[in-house]
Amino acid sequence: MLEELRITGLGVIDDATLPLDSGLTVITGETGAGKTMVVAGLGLLFGGRADAGRVRADVGRAVIEGRLRCSGRVAKAVAARVSEAGAEPDEDGSVLLARSVSAEGRSRAHVGGRSVPVGVLADIGARVLAVHGQSDQMRLLQPAEQLATLDRYAGADHEKLLAHYREVFAAWRRHDAELAERRANARERNQRADLLRLGLAEIGQVDPQPGEDVELRALAQRLEHTEGLRAAVAAAQQALAGDADDPTAGTDASALLGAARHELDAQAEVDEALGELSGRIEQAARLVSDVAGELASYTADLDADPARLAQVHERRAALRALTRKYAEDVDGVLAWADDAQRQLAELDSSDETLAALEAERDRLADEVAELAGRLAVSRREAAQRFGVAVSGELTGLAMPHAKVVAQVLARPPAAGTPTATVDGAPAGAGPDGADEVELQLIPHPGAPALPVQRGASGGELSRVMLAVEVVFAGAGGPPTLVFDEVDAGVGGEAAVEIGRRLALLARRHQVLVVTHLPQVAAFADRHLVVQKGSSGSVTTSGVRVVEDSERARELARMLAGLPNSDLGVAHAEELLAMARSGRGRRR
Repeated sequence: MLEELRITGLGVIDDATLPLDSGLTVITGETGAGKTMVVAGLGLLFGGRADAGRVRADVGRAVIEGRLRCSGRVAKAVAARVSEAGAEPDEDGSVLLARSVSAEGRSRAHVGGRSVPVGVLADIGARVLAVHGQSDQMRLLQPAEQLATLDRYAGADHEKLLAHYREVFAAWRRHDAELAERRANARERNQRADLLRLGLAEIGQVDPQPGEDVELRALAQRLEHTEGLRAAVAAAQQALAGDADDPTAGTDASALLGAARHELDAQAEVDEALGELSGRIEQAARLVSDVAGELASYTADLDADPARLAQVHERRAALRALTRKYAEDVDGVLAWADDAQRQLAELDSSDETLAALEAERDRLADEVAELAGRLAVSRREAAQRFGVAVSGELTGLAMPHAKVVAQVLARPPAAGTPTATVDGAPAGAGPDGADEVELQLIPHPGAPALPVQRGASGGELSRVMLAVEVVFAGAGGPPTLVFDEVDAGVGGEAAVEIGRRLALLARRHQVLVVTHLPQVAAFADRHLVVQKGSSGSVTTSGVRVVEDSERARELARMLAGLPNSDLGVAHAEELLAMARSGRGRRR
């Protein structure tokens, strides 16, 4: 949950801190006092689109900060995302989030004091927060959103089935597109394939080996400079080990080392350090002897061979012919050949390849149709449960005779897409199955079922929205829920029941509500009032937690605009008493 929210430089809010808590928190205040900016700040904090027009001109930058503390699976998911972004929670397990927006529209995000992409805040927000307002009601009217709503409600097994369906559908679409492309561009593909085959044949005829050009270059240099190499080796060998056939050739390194060792050994009894040095000279003598032996072997293997040199030059010319065409060196030529083989497989438009591709596409189409049918069955079962659950909530929201029906309809077949059979009738499969979902409202018995956008008034739509959210909350959902005036257009008994339902929702969630209704505010565990200062802006002093008599006066203001009226305060106290006694009771 969010423990604290600080907003600076956003709309009418200059610098204000909102102390938040678990349970139900309501935020009230005069129209234009800045309540909606609180919701806007939450949206920004959790990765929403930055609107530079809301940044206060006198400040030049809006900053929103919040401290987040989670538990259970949500805490593990958030901690993993925070760690992935290179940040760390504080020692107490909480995470400090921050978002800033400049007047020029530049945006920055921070998690745990570390700069991160804004998408990290959005990922965290998706796990911990759900914001509902008038715009969310409009989104609920869209068919795609209604389908997603039912899928979300259907449960984990349904979500796994849907994920599998999407994978198979994507594979079918790839195979279908590839088959169409191969058939449409067969001539160009064949021409390209012929060129690749010619190149591969030329490379195959030469049969270059990895690193062969480097090895041949070194061998050619040895063969071209045999005499010079032999003379250098002979001179070095004589300097190291002497010439057994010519005793007058001079003193060699081995003899000099032997003499040096003999002199030191003679005095080793006098000074042990000389004995140690003598040992090191012995090691040097062995090393000189080893090198002399290797030079002898080198000379034995060194042979001027004009025929071999000609072969090397011929082979290098063949390799250069390849490197002029395909790459800078032999390894690059071999890489080109590997890539050409891969391209040939992709370009293959033979009848056998097309037939195999078509068979796989048709197999995937059959699997798509089968999975779409299973999805339809799962959605119809979930729709039945969903309609009963939401209708039950509407009974307690002063709509006792209303029913919500999630109608699952078969999508009409479309050319070029797999056709599933749902209830014996053909249906066109799409990325999310072969179904369309429409939320319908039956306002009273005998009335026709109409889409919610046609059958519900603004107040009824707010209650349907709340009923849906309460049903979702029973199945889990994010720990923090925010409602921005979803009670618009509602009053009387319906407003009381909305407040009661929000209080029930707050038993398992942190619920933040921006409201104008005193009937809703009466059910709050914490009541915040936002007020503008004399300068026309909101500061920390303008955000107050109201309790006891002060809370009653705020409710009286909301009831009749008379915070100091004894009658208004008495009415407000009666409303508070009713909320306290009815918080746990469901109708």
